[in-house]
Amino acid sequence: MGTNSQSNIVEIEDDIPDPAQFSHDTAACIVSVKGLKENWQKWSDEHRENQKHNPFSHDTRPSVVVPQRGQDDYGRPLQGSMTEQRGKDAHTHISREVEELCEVIRNIGHSGDNGGDQSGSDGRVFTVEFGKLFEHYVTISNKLVGILLRARKQGLVDFKGEMLWQGKDNHAVVTLLQ
Repeated sequence: MGTNSQSNIVEIEDDIPDPAQFSHDTAACIVSVKGLKENWQKWSDEHRENQKHNPFSHDTRPSVVVPQRGQDDYGRPLQGSMTEQRGKDAHTHISREVEELCEVIRNIGHSGDNGGDQSGSDGRVFTVEFGKLFEHYVTISNKLVGILLRARKQGLVDFKGEMLWQGKDNHAVVTLLQ
């Protein structure tokens, strides 16, 4: 029985025509299947390589150095990565929004003398009530409170309290420092 099945295999292999004998359509089909196989193998190899750098993959190589707490790179994305680029883009966007907020306060706020302190560019301080600022700024952005907190952290504005709430803090004064 073993010889019989072996002879069948040989016969089947002999029945496969030479690729040169194929028609144009059949050759195109073989070429496209070969291309699909090569593309799939290429994707597989790239994916396997990427998984070596993925800290959540079981394929992670121990040779990848992960920064430890206290090192300068700890908590920061890899240099040149897409994550680093997205962080830089977000920082730029938020900085633009903080600048725009300061400009809005200059435009709608009341100016006054700052008592000799040279915080303002022309020696004046601009103040506005939070309610008025909220009503005006809501058409520009829906993130006013977050932008105010960021601007205060950068030393550009000041207000009392940790957070400003619409309605409750409408009469709180927001002061533009620079």
